[in-house]
Amino acid sequence: MFGIDDAIANSANLINTVVERVWPDATEVEKAKLEQLSKNIENEYNLKLEQIKVNAIEAQSPNWFTSNWRPFIGWIGGFSLAYSAILEPIMRFVARVQFDYTGEFPAINDDITLQIVLGMLGLGAMRSFDKVNNTVKK
Repeated sequence: MFGIDDAIANSANLINTVVERVWPDATEVEKAKLEQLSKNIENEYNLKLEQIKVNAIEAQSPNWFTSNWRPFIGWIGGFSLAYSAILEPIMRFVARVQFDYTGEFPAINDDITLQIVLGMLGLGAMRSFDKVNNTVKK
């Protein structure tokens, strides 16, 4: 049967549960946070390690397209910027002054060109920063 002792014990358990949920133990909370942070760091490390492995495999690929797509994007961005900033203005000047050309020259969308070039430069700078920081810490 259900006696007064059982009612008191159940009430005490209920009160303890409520108190633990409302006012959790600070050390347990900190321990859980540290454990979660540790798991997050380990997952991020493993993800980066796997990406490095994929990059190494891509770089060693005998397929020219697979192993050279990053340099290809860099060359396209560099050539587009060189054309937009140097070649096209010089060719336009020479054509108008020397040959009296009044037509238009092909224009490359500078917005896309700058996005590509600055994105590649930003990634390169970020990688260099990471290498310097990792070298110093060791």
